[in-house]
Amino acid sequence: MAIVSSLGLIIITCIVIWRACDGFEMASDYLGRNMKEGIKGATINAIGSSLPELFTTLFFLFVLKDKDGFSGGIGTTAGSAVFNAMIIPAVVIMAVIGKGIVSRINVSKKVIKRDGISLILGEIVLILLITGTELHWYHGFILMLLYVIYIAFMLLSQGSGDVDNDYEDEAEGGNRAVALFKGDLATAVLGDKKINLTKAWLLMLVSVFFIGIACYWLVEACEQFGEAIGMPIYFVSVVLASAATSVPDTIISWKDAMKGNYDDAVANALGSNIFDICFALGFPLFLFTLIYGPITMSPETLENVGQLRVLLLIITIIAFFIYLVPKTIRKSHGYVLITLYALFVMYIILKGIDSDLAIITGISDSLSGISNFFSSIF
Repeated sequence: MAIVSSLGLIIITCIVIWRACDGFEMASDYLGRNMKEGIKGATINAIGSSLPELFTTLFFLFVLKDKDGFSGGIGTTAGSAVFNAMIIPAVVIMAVIGKGIVSRINVSKKVIKRDGISLILGEIVLILLITGTELHWYHGFILMLLYVIYIAFMLLSQGSGDVDNDYEDEAEGGNRAVALFKGDLATAVLGDKKINLTKAWLLMLVSVFFIGIACYWLVEACEQFGEAIGMPIYFVSVVLASAATSVPDTIISWKDAMKGNYDDAVANALGSNIFDICFALGFPLFLFTLIYGPITMSPETLENVGQLRVLLLIITIIAFFIYLVPKTIRKSHGYVLITLYALFVMYIILKGIDSDLAIITGISDSLSGISNFFSSIF
């Protein structure tokens, strides 16, 4: 019964997060109306759709405390990063090509290189940073600083030029935006009124409030589910919490792709990962350790976290070359990405139930070896 009720609560939180992020998307779409395609997807869209990861990591730390909370938080952010890198582009590919809109997708190699390399560098820093059994406030601060540098680079690199602005006329744009979200959070906050700067910020704050509530329920549900099946919260968060918090990323990228904004669709997925790794993990870690002091991790937690970080880096590099090498992205690439994610989930589940299969043990030992190598460098 506990398993069914916890899974039901996870599904409910997915729906609440999804609907609340719809309102957030509308507000961020208006606020980022003067940004170029590819820039908005990697900044405003990515931050908005990654708020669930930030809130979930915060609640994991402050509800479960110490090492369990941190392992749940890093499990959510890392698992979400894998989901974003594999499932979101696959959904975009299948939706656009499957509906016959186009036969192949062209994505700017500049966007892939910019966000892909930034993400890989961020993951390497994460591996090098968390090497000991204690985590301090400066670990979180360094991760946040990386994200500030990334955002500054993005905004400075925007330069001048034409911007695809759907809100050239505020009155017309406002009515169009409200109509898109008729019956949702946007209508509850704005009614039939036109959107403007003040109302956009109000809608964003209300959306954040509901996202926060849903993420608190999500943490409680994951903890309940883990206890019911006897699986550590770390493994539950990698699969369930990460997928639940990635719903907004998937929907926003899908909408961008259906509008033909392929650069924004991919940039949102990669930019969300950078936000997850640097800020959604860094800020909760910084805040928690400032209030409660250093987090002490057990050898088992340190080993699991180390393996996941290395696995995340490997998967990100594979995905990076899948996007970068081909001239165009085809349906076959989507199948490859889905297969890779299925193998990832299978490994996490088998690892979570302490499977003694030789292949699982071999992969685990190899990941630990790579993690130890990085630790010896720093």
